[in-house]
Amino acid sequence: MKKYKKQICLTAAVCLIGTAAFCGFHIYHHYAQVEEQTEAFEQIAEVVEEAPESDPASEDTPVSEGEDVLAKYRELYLQNEDMVGWIAIDGTKLNYPVMQTKNNPNFYLKRNFEKEYSDLGVPYIQENCDILNSDNLIIYGHHIKGGKMFGALESYKSKSFYEKHKTIQFDTLTEQAEYEIVVVFKTVAYSAEGYRYYDFVNAETEEAFAEYIAKCKELALYDTGVSAEYGDKLITLSTCEYSAQNGRLVVVAKKVV
Repeated sequence: MKKYKKQICLTAAVCLIGTAAFCGFHIYHHYAQVEEQTEAFEQIAEVVEEAPESDPASEDTPVSEGEDVLAKYRELYLQNEDMVGWIAIDGTKLNYPVMQTKNNPNFYLKRNFEKEYSDLGVPYIQENCDILNSDNLIIYGHHIKGGKMFGALESYKSKSFYEKHKTIQFDTLTEQAEYEIVVVFKTVAYSAEGYRYYDFVNAETEEAFAEYIAKCKELALYDTGVSAEYGDKLITLSTCEYSAQNGRLVVVAKKVV
């Protein structure tokens, strides 16, 4: 009996060691991938930063029929035509391309810019949004520690941070624009208790637009003193928030330039 018990203990110990090793490998792999992809995105950002403001040699040669892509985004767009814009917030690490796959929702949730598997994904726009015409563009991004990806939005829980970072740069491929933050709020997804902010893409009426802004303001973490009116163009940034199960942190901003 003692020998049998020893065998059980030995087997259990081996299983525990194996499980720990397996978990350790996956944790290591995750962080290694985060660092690798972070470096890749830094290189992508350098392509934009180093691009000429204009490219006279290519002005008469459209990248794709119907497209008039800004020179700074031309090279990246040629690499991946799923790219529809660029988002950045000064003073943070948020500085990324924005993607959209209307026929393959959430594709970039777990894909990098090269369309390969990635825990970081790439910020992307909800599939039913029209990049040029929708009243509200819902943009998703992973909450990565260290302020990476939409983890940078975590700082907006603090009004003092907001006071120093009131605007978001969001460019389409054809237009550069600045957005002023209207409201920051928390809610939960997949629950009747949460607010389905992602359902608001186009305002059928002035009342519908006002209702969306009012609900967001009702959930606000603090008062920004900024509002939005029917006719304003909005972006709604969404990421995970870990103080509640399926929590979401949401930042809504209106176009000002």
